[in-house]
Amino acid sequence: MDAVWSLCYAHLRKKKLQNGIIALLILLSTLLLATSVTVISNTKNVFMDIHRKTNGSHQILTLMNQLHDPQMIKSWWDKQDGMKVSELLPYRNLSGATFQGKEIANLYLFMMNTPAAQAKVDRFVFAQGGEALSPEAGSIWIPTSMAMTNKIAIGDSIGFKTGERMFELKVSAVVVDIPYGGPFATGARIWMNSTDYHKQLDTLQGEDMYMLGLRYDDYSESSRYWHSFEEGLGTPYLESKTDFEAISSFYFIINKLIGFVMIFVGVVMMLVALYTIGFTISDAILSNYKTIGVLKSLGLSSNKLIAIYVMQYAFLSVIAIIPGLGISYFLSKMIVESSLSYLKAGDLWVAIQGYDMAMLAGVVVFIAVLLCVLVYASKARYVQPMQAIRYGMSEMENNKMIKRLQVISGAKSIFERMPLPFVIGLRPILKNAKDSVLIVVLTTITSAVLVLGFVLLNSIFAIQQTAPLWGYDSSHVAVTIFNKSAFSRADLEKEVLADPRIKNIGWMSSLNGVFAPDQMPGAERAKRESINGNMDVLDGSFDHMGMAVLKGYNPRNSNEIALGVNVAKSLGKDVGDVVDVYIEGHKHTLTVTGVYQAIANMSYSARITADVVKKYNQNYNAAELCFINLADSTLADQIVQQLNTKYKDSISAVTQQTLLDSVYKDAATILILPMSMMGLLFVGVTFMIIYSICRMSIRKESKSYGIYKSIGMTSNQMRRAISAGIVALSAIGVVIGIVVGVYVLPILLSDLFSGYGIVQLPLIREWGGIIAVALLSVIAAGFGSWLSSKVIQKTSPRILVVE
Repeated sequence: MDAVWSLCYAHLRKKKLQNGIIALLILLSTLLLATSVTVISNTKNVFMDIHRKTNGSHQILTLMNQLHDPQMIKSWWDKQDGMKVSELLPYRNLSGATFQGKEIANLYLFMMNTPAAQAKVDRFVFAQGGEALSPEAGSIWIPTSMAMTNKIAIGDSIGFKTGERMFELKVSAVVVDIPYGGPFATGARIWMNSTDYHKQLDTLQGEDMYMLGLRYDDYSESSRYWHSFEEGLGTPYLESKTDFEAISSFYFIINKLIGFVMIFVGVVMMLVALYTIGFTISDAILSNYKTIGVLKSLGLSSNKLIAIYVMQYAFLSVIAIIPGLGISYFLSKMIVESSLSYLKAGDLWVAIQGYDMAMLAGVVVFIAVLLCVLVYASKARYVQPMQAIRYGMSEMENNKMIKRLQVISGAKSIFERMPLPFVIGLRPILKNAKDSVLIVVLTTITSAVLVLGFVLLNSIFAIQQTAPLWGYDSSHVAVTIFNKSAFSRADLEKEVLADPRIKNIGWMSSLNGVFAPDQMPGAERAKRESINGNMDVLDGSFDHMGMAVLKGYNPRNSNEIALGVNVAKSLGKDVGDVVDVYIEGHKHTLTVTGVYQAIANMSYSARITADVVKKYNQNYNAAELCFINLADSTLADQIVQQLNTKYKDSISAVTQQTLLDSVYKDAATILILPMSMMGLLFVGVTFMIIYSICRMSIRKESKSYGIYKSIGMTSNQMRRAISAGIVALSAIGVVIGIVVGVYVLPILLSDLFSGYGIVQLPLIREWGGIIAVALLSVIAAGFGSWLSSKVIQKTSPRILVVE
């Protein structure tokens, strides 16, 4: 056993660079895998823990159109066992708010009359400010999403537009509001003192609307409750309903994306580590074949020879996996806190949990390394002492080498006609096939990871270019009407259509649509729960507004409808089918003309023309939002400024870019750190491994380089030739990597986004940037080979030839 320990120690001491690189690869594999599983598990853990501690609602019923009696609805749910029901929460809608004199873009406000009693469902969680049952007079509570996005602090004043006038209230607390305070939120509940609510909002047209929160002891039983509820109503529930899946989904999406990419990169990193270990062991056995034969002839068994390698890499794994797990704890904590910052509220912020999954990832890496070592080290079992001493390799390998030399000799005339630098660069590539394959694989993986990260980030930063494929319009200006009493649609239309800068306009509003369960396929009908979706009602042309469909076309007539992909899937409907939908309490039978995808509402939505609603409501006016297309998009800011100046008492105009930035800018910011980190890790790994490979290759061929020097070649000429060969080889990997990063990996991501209503991921492929980031792997490979060849410069020809 002393001989085994001595040889193991010798391997660790003599090959410090190789061992260091392998240990680093194992560390990075552990770090990425452990971080990914920790991030994914803790995203759900943190959300569910906060949801449980606050008695968070599983469903929110929004009663806004007086299609059902709110008191009757609450009374029915109060009588049910196995659930908790919130108070009826009165509210009014406002669509305009200002902070520090600037409009808060893309934020629809629910002005809530805060009940002066402890909430049974969706209890208030105070992130900032003093706790109380309701805000003091003259103050409000706002959600964390609104506060963080707009950098609003305690004591700041926010102005609210009611039409004829504006009033201001001070922020006295920031609260965690799970149903309306998640990432990408475009709505916010503003909790008002009851006195302020009546004083400021009773003068508005219309009556109070209501919200009702439902929390089930067992959410899986919700379908049974709804079956009984709708039987009691005698009709489907016709108002708006938000399910738990929609409440929770956008809290998870960023971390799911980060976790997916990290798992992929971590698995690839581990495969690279295993390949490198196998390559190193195989090379070590071949290089020391004669020595192994001598050791075997002296009585050292095959099992003990294998044990040398097992002990060596077990030691390297242990010293790499432990710090990898330690670093992953802090990295995963940073990612989770960044992406779930809207849930952070003092003591309710949950510490990182589920670290046993990270430990399991470390164990998996350790076992994978040992199995790889056993497979490759077992080659030492077949070393025959006589063949090893005679040939320095097995007789079979010796015969293969003779054949290769014959092939090279046959191609001698071809090499003789080539420039010497070209031959010097090409020779090690052809001679060391395994080295060449590893270099191609490394640069392929590195460029694929870099390209995928660039394409994802660029697609989010430049989302305006693909807005229709995310379910949005592509108009240049959006106008929100917040004071209908002071607004004239006819006047605005007359003015803007007479402006030569404006191409066309469209008027849109949103209604709730209900699809009854009796038209669903058997599997879905068994749930006996109607689908409540958002209906985009347009007075104008969907096509002019740039709204895209995946198949078919947008509705144009009063008997047509386009369905979001998740509604179409749930109903089992396709283009040409007929569907029944309840709108404002009236049943409509419409023909499906198109199917589209939209991340908003997770594609539980539909599109209809205003003529559909006018069948039963002749006075319907789809004038909540106006989309304007310009002849020259560069004039958008100018048009917005003019509209806001002239119609400041009734409308709020913004550019489409402003709306999209308000939703997706934070997502891109969160993604930058992990995507950049993974790309740089692979660039560094590529550099180190290629440096090590080239250094070993140069040492093996030192006599050849000595001869080249002795016949007059300079060190730099040889170094340039070697680096050129590596760069050419890595360029092959880059080409493959670009294809993988641009076309193959996004297919895997599509499965992740399909649950959010995006079945075809809209990506922007900016080829200049793609090629630029992919070339980083070529630069890393070239720099690694150039740096490793420095030994040629420092060594005299005589010493090289003698060696």
